[in-house]
Amino acid sequence: MVSKNQLIQDLEGMFKPERVFKSELQRYCYTYDSSFVSQQTEYYPDVVVCLDSTEDVSRLMKYAWDNEVPVTPRGGGSGQTGGSVAIKGGIVVDLSGWDDIVEIDDANMQVVVRPGIVHSDLNDKLSPYCLFFPPDPGSSKMATVGGMVANNASGLRAVKYGATFQYVLGLEVVLPNGDVMKTGGLKSKALKSVSGIDLTRIYCGSEGTLGIITEIRLKVLPKPQSRGIMLALFEKLEDSALTVLDVFKAGLIPSGIEILDDGGIRCANIFKPDLNIPEVEAAIFFEINGSKPAVAEEGAQVRAIAEKRASSVEWATDADRMAKLWQGRAVIGAASARFMEGKTRIFAGEDVCFPISKVPEALRNIRSIGAKYNIPVVIYGHIGDGNMHTAPIMDPLNPDEVERTHKVAEAIHRLALEMGGSTTGEHGVGFARVPYMEEEHGKALDVMWAIKKAIDPKLLMNPGKIWKLGRE
Repeated sequence: MVSKNQLIQDLEGMFKPERVFKSELQRYCYTYDSSFVSQQTEYYPDVVVCLDSTEDVSRLMKYAWDNEVPVTPRGGGSGQTGGSVAIKGGIVVDLSGWDDIVEIDDANMQVVVRPGIVHSDLNDKLSPYCLFFPPDPGSSKMATVGGMVANNASGLRAVKYGATFQYVLGLEVVLPNGDVMKTGGLKSKALKSVSGIDLTRIYCGSEGTLGIITEIRLKVLPKPQSRGIMLALFEKLEDSALTVLDVFKAGLIPSGIEILDDGGIRCANIFKPDLNIPEVEAAIFFEINGSKPAVAEEGAQVRAIAEKRASSVEWATDADRMAKLWQGRAVIGAASARFMEGKTRIFAGEDVCFPISKVPEALRNIRSIGAKYNIPVVIYGHIGDGNMHTAPIMDPLNPDEVERTHKVAEAIHRLALEMGGSTTGEHGVGFARVPYMEEEHGKALDVMWAIKKAIDPKLLMNPGKIWKLGRE
């Protein structure tokens, strides 16, 4: 591997100097993402390069390959697992500025984009065509589509529309040695193909460990005509989960089913006092979309089911009232930081997924974990697919609370595995969840590693993510 000074000098010779970030302050901005683990240690890259062409990414990778320099791809940096942090130094490739839409092919229900385009911006551009890209992460105004593909993101509407991989038709990828390949067919405009091994799916969720994604061909869907929001309040957590199961048993699939526990309700009310949600054990938000008659009919059916167990049910289809109701769910990510004065919420153990039928038991166990370590945990998330977000509330400047919070995150991850769930439902592994991968996957993790070594035999791409360092 070349020296740091030589590395910087070589990259400034290859690219415009203003695209090469080398100062300590510039590089500091790339030492962390939203995850708590990345904020505990300063993982400085040796250099950051901002690129916006396949040719430049290919040149960079050929250089890194020849000189055995680690490379970490990065989008908006909004991830919560340390996935875009260079824990072995080397080069960070910032793709966040590469936000072009190459083509909107509305006739064929697809769009071709570059990795840096932000999710909400893409949907704004698709709206005049009455199309949308369904996966809807809570960080829609920050999350880049490249990062969504790399982490196989999902979000609030996954219960109906699924995760990102279900919409990726093909990719352009720069391989670790600098070669460029296209998956899904070199010239394909088809919406489906079973031609050969599905390399596209292998790259969805690969977290930058198999190459750098430089172009994405996505399937998009017609934008629903109408929408309705329902808020159902439950005195018992168990009744909320049973209601969701009853909705599914009735053959209904709302576009979103979100839960707040009593701590989440309290946070939402503190953040937005005019919400005034009664502080019951659980609040469920149902979103229903489709044609106007279908929304009205499905809304009536869901309401009838919810009223069997809920203490209160409200249904709205007018824009102002829907916005007001949905605020209760929309604000919770920020609102959870207001739970206790002098403390904040951090992202640790925050993305576990449970079988739907076990969600109430899981929530009560998570509360017990928080009580055991005297760290309050606010809980909210996508009860429709069992994906819970747990927000520990603590003082990051208090070493004792930091230690106890790490224990809380560890216990929550272990709980998910013990209950037949997963340590991550949508945010990915990064290096935050590496310790749990062997227990979660067993032999399958070895097969993943074999794929990694076949594509990246020098182990240059985003080292320390998914698999622990030193595995080689």
